[in-house]
Amino acid sequence: MANVSIARRYARALLDVASEAGRIDAVAEQLTAFASAFAKNAELSDVLLNPAYTRPQRSQVVEGVMKAFPGGVDPVLASTLRLLVDRNRLAYLADIARLFGDMADARAGRVRGRVTSAAPLAPDALASLQQTLQQLTQRNVILETRVDPSLLGGVSAQVGSILYDGSLRTQLEEMRRELKQR
Repeated sequence: MANVSIARRYARALLDVASEAGRIDAVAEQLTAFASAFAKNAELSDVLLNPAYTRPQRSQVVEGVMKAFPGGVDPVLASTLRLLVDRNRLAYLADIARLFGDMADARAGRVRGRVTSAAPLAPDALASLQQTLQQLTQRNVILETRVDPSLLGGVSAQVGSILYDGSLRTQLEEMRRELKQR
């Protein structure tokens, strides 16, 4: 709980500063990429978590990663990353990125969802599903698609904490339960 509250404070502060600069989406994209780079690279993760590394060593690594970003890192994000190094809070980077993305989506009236289907959906079917979900939620829905052949057919969509399950597998399971009750 304490870890999430620390990450939330940094995410909220970064969101406020990025909002003033009008750069919320750019900062969100870069922050996610930065956190992903550290998560996917064992050596970079070690720098975040291993207390054997000094603050100047961490600072050098973070500055090097920022220089390697195509087009450079947004100044708002660069300042935040330096602050995280100074305060020894780099270990919270993944949580900060996740919470920042959630807060940025909420501020923009967006909600993220996941659509799982038995086979890849046609672009027009995906657009129609997105439109329907937007009408149901009264928010702009950004969908991530996934294919799961175990669904057998149909579609399952999760938007926020609500699951809309129209998969054939779920319908067959419901029928089986009803038949057992008889």
